[in-house]
This record gives sequence, C-alpha cells and structure tokens, in this order.
Amino acid sequence: MKKIAIYPGSFDPITNGHIDILKRALRMFDEVILLLAIHPTKQYSFSQAERLIMLEAVRQQIDPLRIRVDATQGLTVHYARQHQAIALVRGLRAVPDFTYEHEMYAANQYIDEGVEMLFLMAKNQHEFISSSMIKSMYKHGVDVTALVPKIVLSYLKKLS
Repeated sequence: MKKIAIYPGSFDPITNGHIDILKRALRMFDEVILLLAIHPTKQYSFSQAERLIMLEAVRQQIDPLRIRVDATQGLTVHYARQHQAIALVRGLRAVPDFTYEHEMYAANQYIDEGVEMLFLMAKNQHEFISSSMIKSMYKHGVDVTALVPKIVLSYLKKLS
C-alpha cells in the first residue's frame, strides 16, 4: 500500500523552511500532497493562483513524480481521509508553534483518529523563517534570497 502524507499550509509564500520539511517527509512517505489550505477569513499577501504557481514550481524542482499540489477550503483531516493519506506533516519551530499544533492535533484526533500527525522540528538555520518574517524582511530591504525558492523572489517584488 502506498504511504501518502499531506503537508498543509497557507504557504504565503513557501519558504526554504517549508521545503526542508517537505524533503524530509519525502524520505518517509511514497507521496506527499503539498496542500494549500485556504481559510476564507484570512488575509493573504498572494492570491490562491499565485501560491499554487509557487508550489507547482517547487514540485517541479524537487520531485514531480512524488509530490502533488492541491488546494482545499475544507478541513485538512477530511481531505486526508478522502485522498487515502495516513498522516498530516507539520513543521515546528518554537514553543508557540507547538501550542498551536497541539490544539490542531487534538481537534484532528477528535474528528478522525485514523489520520496521524507527524511533527518535524525545523533545522536550526530555518527556525526563524516564517512567511510573515520573509515578507517583513523583504519590505525592509533585507536580502532574502537564501531563505526562499527563486520563484518566490519574483512574487515578493510585486509586493513592493
């Protein structure tokens, strides 16, 4: 049986920290679905279409045969069940991430105990990287080239 995992996120934009988690998940699963989780009330810097383009570029660069890109407005645990995924993969950077993810874990287990959550700690060089931090640093003239995939830089320029 094929082991499928979902790596959900808003990816606004995707960062090298996200990519590190994705690559590590690919070592454990046959396929990873990079899932754009859309929250109707959340404000994004990039449109859904732009974020999907960035995710698709990452998929093509890393492993187009074992990564799928998709989007959902529903619960990721329901999406996982519908796509025969056995786990949701999440990255953890620090204590605030742990608190939020622990709540998500409890809620997801209540909804469907059959879908596990796998937490991967961010590597030291990625601990401070978040989509919000990337956008803030970029807006203040910091070179973020080493922190994001090349395609993201072209989208960041549009925010200026």
